[in-house]
Amino acid sequence: MTIRLWRNLLVAAVLGFCGAASPVWAQSADPLPSWNDSAVKTDILDFVARVTTDGSPDYVPPQDRIATFDNDGTLWVEQPLYTQFVFVIDRVKAVSNQHPEWKTKEPFKSALDGNTAKLLTYGEKGAIALITATHSGMTTVEFNDTVNAWLKTAKHPRFKRPYTDLTYKPMIELLEYLRANGFLTFIVSGGGIEFMRAYTEQCYGIPPWHVVGSAGKTEFRMWDASPTLVKLPDLLFFDDGPGKAEGINHYIGRQPIFAFGNSIGDKEMLEWTANCQGLCFMGLVHHDDAVREYAYGPDSDVGRFPVALMEHAEAVGWDVVSMKNDWKEIFSWAKP
Repeated sequence: MTIRLWRNLLVAAVLGFCGAASPVWAQSADPLPSWNDSAVKTDILDFVARVTTDGSPDYVPPQDRIATFDNDGTLWVEQPLYTQFVFVIDRVKAVSNQHPEWKTKEPFKSALDGNTAKLLTYGEKGAIALITATHSGMTTVEFNDTVNAWLKTAKHPRFKRPYTDLTYKPMIELLEYLRANGFLTFIVSGGGIEFMRAYTEQCYGIPPWHVVGSAGKTEFRMWDASPTLVKLPDLLFFDDGPGKAEGINHYIGRQPIFAFGNSIGDKEMLEWTANCQGLCFMGLVHHDDAVREYAYGPDSDVGRFPVALMEHAEAVGWDVVSMKNDWKEIFSWAKP
């Protein structure tokens, strides 16, 4: 067995841990086999060919082939609740014995009672309260271990599968296709940066240093005579809406030429990408498949896709993926 073949088999084994699609080298001649032959797929293939063909007027050197992706609802399932929010609720329940006041104090009471509808009414402010209460006061190593342990046991309420199984197969293929063509792929998400870094490399092939997300403050301390970073109950950066464009500038330092999202929170990231100096690709995933996944949009509390966003995408020429019509399969793990 050659070293290259051994390396390829090892990569396949790692990706298989999260139910990811086969790497590009193992796929058929079609680099996006889980995509129907639609206009969106044609646009993607045409874009990649134009920016990677040496001598093309649209050629982009590899170091500038930056592709950014939202995470929740773009790369994996986000209904009925964002995965990290489910983790937060489970953490509230796990440590509630240390906080008897939570039984009557909102939004903790709604989390403990399982009243999701009321919990969502507290919006961003409520989410931040829960996150700061459950994510702080521990070291970054302890937090990472807690997330990894949770991901091994937590299952989606509808699909009864680990959340890491519910990545979107067509998007995994797209990530691999872009990297095979010299792109650098990044996640730019409103989710917690440390929460996402626990699984993005195994699930998407995206290493921790290519993840941009919301972040809390940390403090260097000596803990049991060892240097540690302790998580504080203070928000450092909120990576959603305009924050996504700002986060790209702060943490990546180069403007993307390719970006994919799925909700109103991704609009500014796509607008920032559309301002690139040359050919750009902007895409949105539209959840319109209630049978295989979910159908939601304008009025959803999770992953809202207002009519105005659809109209804007159509007016400026952004590609909108219909999960129902453009994807042959939805999940990397296919329900039998």
